[in-house]
Amino acid sequence: MYGQFYQQEASKLRRQIRELQNSNRHIVGEALSSMSLKDLKSLETRLEKGISRIRSKKNEMLFAEIEIMQKREIELQSHNNYLRAKINEHERIQQQQEQQQQQMSLMPTGTECESVPASQSTYDRNFLPVSLMNANHHYSRQDQTACRLV
Repeated sequence: MYGQFYQQEASKLRRQIRELQNSNRHIVGEALSSMSLKDLKSLETRLEKGISRIRSKKNEMLFAEIEIMQKREIELQSHNNYLRAKINEHERIQQQQEQQQQQMSLMPTGTECESVPASQSTYDRNFLPVSLMNANHHYSRQDQTACRLV
């Protein structure tokens, strides 16, 4: 009883395997001579639908890849601009340092003028010492001009 059931199942599976193998041959364009015109048209319709789905999926994947690449391009351009700005800043600083070195080499030595200590900044050199600013200056004549507000 079980032996007969398994024989029927095995026979059924062999038949399904043969049908699938024939279907695969037909899909790749082999063994078409045994097919009727109606079967050929049906196969053609199935293949066209399959190709349409394949093309749609391919286009979807291509558009997604293009979008990713465009975002990557924007990121790279932004990073490139950042690097250019850093290079320009570095060149500007280097140029300023070279100009300062040239100016320092053109400055007179200590015999001609009093040198300023290196720790003193340019900002500090623009002001008079406190002792000169607080000096009491007495003038012989006070200005007696009165302002009259109208």
